[in-house]
Amino acid sequence: MTVKEKQDKELNPKQEAEATSKPKEEKKLTPEEQIGELEKQIEDWKNKYYLAFADTENLRKQYEKDQREFIKYRAMGFVDKLLPILDNFHMVLGKEVADPVLKNYLTGFQYIYRQMVEVLDSEGVKEIAPKIGDQFDERKMHAVDTEEHDDIPANQVVHVFTNGYILVDRLVRPAQVRVSKEKVVQQPEQADENKQEKKEEQNLN
Repeated sequence: MTVKEKQDKELNPKQEAEATSKPKEEKKLTPEEQIGELEKQIEDWKNKYYLAFADTENLRKQYEKDQREFIKYRAMGFVDKLLPILDNFHMVLGKEVADPVLKNYLTGFQYIYRQMVEVLDSEGVKEIAPKIGDQFDERKMHAVDTEEHDDIPANQVVHVFTNGYILVDRLVRPAQVRVSKEKVVQQPEQADENKQEKKEEQNLN
């Protein structure tokens, strides 16, 4: 090989850089392969669409549920603020008076109270009004205290402090009541011990 032929065969740095930087030609896909690639892309976009649609539907259903809950219980805050007024009516109307003037006032209060109850009833508010002798219901009542009785079965309402209220199916406040409990019959020995303990406490004081 001559020197010229050797020089022609070797590439100078510039030619070598151009040769290495020249992109490789991509493999041409056949029509069948191109169709397959397009079908994969279509399937991928369909999955993304269904996922986005499902998310949108879930958001719409949650929004509608929140709206129904808001409308259903919209009076909750109002009823909660109204409770002290209702309690005052309940306390006043539960008193018996002999004075004719006061009786006339109570008649007017009863009329106003009935109107208020009717308005609340139209908004889905129901009054829990236990009566003396009713069985204690822990779902709707709260026992403020208990009272021993030897002639009344246990867990009966013996006094009503305040009525309770329910808004649609949600408890706003339970009725506040006093509940009966069985009277504990002390044996003579136990009674003497209790008296002795009380006497000792008094001496210490």
